[in-house]
Amino acid sequence: MLRHYKLRDYNFRLVFFLIAISTLGVLLVGSADSSLQTKQMLGVIGGVILMVLISLFDYSWVLTFYWVIYAVNLALLLLVIVAGDTRKGASRWIQIGGDGGFQFQPTELSKILLILFFAMYLMKHEQDLNTFRTIIKALGLLVLPLALVIRQPDLKNTITITVLFCIIMYIAGLSYRIIGGIILVAVPVALIGLFLIVQTDLPILDDYQKQRIVSFLDSENEEYSDDVIQQENSITAIGSGQLTGKGLNNNEVSSSNKGNFVAEIQNDFIFAVAGEELGFIGCAGILVLLFAICFECVRMGRRAKDLSGTIICCGMASLVAVQSFINICVATGLFPNTGTPLPFVSYGLTSLMSLYIGMGFVMNVGLQNKYYYGGILGDERVRQNI
Repeated sequence: MLRHYKLRDYNFRLVFFLIAISTLGVLLVGSADSSLQTKQMLGVIGGVILMVLISLFDYSWVLTFYWVIYAVNLALLLLVIVAGDTRKGASRWIQIGGDGGFQFQPTELSKILLILFFAMYLMKHEQDLNTFRTIIKALGLLVLPLALVIRQPDLKNTITITVLFCIIMYIAGLSYRIIGGIILVAVPVALIGLFLIVQTDLPILDDYQKQRIVSFLDSENEEYSDDVIQQENSITAIGSGQLTGKGLNNNEVSSSNKGNFVAEIQNDFIFAVAGEELGFIGCAGILVLLFAICFECVRMGRRAKDLSGTIICCGMASLVAVQSFINICVATGLFPNTGTPLPFVSYGLTSLMSLYIGMGFVMNVGLQNKYYYGGILGDERVRQNI
């Protein structure tokens, strides 16, 4: 379970990038809402400690319980349906400790658990991955948790999990012929679905979800002005920061942050705070850090001792990349408002801790790379060329 590892194999670059972006997140959350800064800082400290502890556990041993991981995931998602705390028409949170406690959002942890589960499941079916039977089974195992997420309802995480699953299947070795066939089917289905959502009254999505999509496609219509004004203010805030920004915790009442012109600015629209207060340089710095995190994860995935390690590393890189892409596109008006947090930056302790749990497994994969066992046996000349 626990192994003796070499300190030099620990990826301190990734640790540095994670702490750097999380520290920036603490500062931005504090600027958006000073009452949340201490909680965010404690979340970062707790997350780093949790990451280090998990990184010392043999991920291969953990993955032997992959069916238990799948069952726990379903149990948490079912608990949300049965006893979830309803806010703004959605049941996505579990209240722990009564009114004086805290809220836990199982869907955030579910994404990590699904990566772990499919890492082991797909490795066990690596030889017959491209058979119709294996693909259908994998889809069936995805459908059940995905249906529970849709039931909450949670459109953003439904999209994120679906995209994440597609990437994981590609990483596992799904053939290009099958991928091409899926794309040929998926694109027309998506276009037909979009047409039905916009042009008909069929109950495909909840009313508020449909309204967000319609308002995005027809933003000039005054009927939807209340739905697009938040994104317009976010774009204005990002542009107003220009090159260097107005500075953290500035007292300009006219700003979108201090003037409360953007709702949930500490979470879904934290990139607007970065654009306004840190300017183009600050936003570019966030993008560079996110890219560096994804790059290090993929790099360790390529050195993993087995397919499950590769899927864990590349799955976490994909999760960070997809959520970052969606969040920034929403903040800049390129996507409809979906309410996705920016990884390691937005306020949200469940998301933050879940991401650090995932990164803990990534770190352990790095400690057990293919040069840790047999084969090249740690040839220093080869290691230096990786």
